Amino acid sequence: MKSDIRVCSAWETEHERPVYSLGDTCPECGSPTANSAPAPFSPEDPYGEYRRALKRSDRE
Repeated sequence: MKSDIRVCSAWETEHERPVYSLGDTCPECGSPTANSAPAPFSPEDPYGEYRRALKRSDRE
């Protein structure tokens, strides 16, 4: 799922704080924006096996 809220990709060097936008470019500096939402999970999740096993046991 893609988030509608985006953040300036150069905010660390161009701005004092993150600048958010709904468009593809930053409204203040014109840099491209990036998706501000974190990834929903990590492929290297060390506890994924246990979480899935718990979910399976809850269904039974």
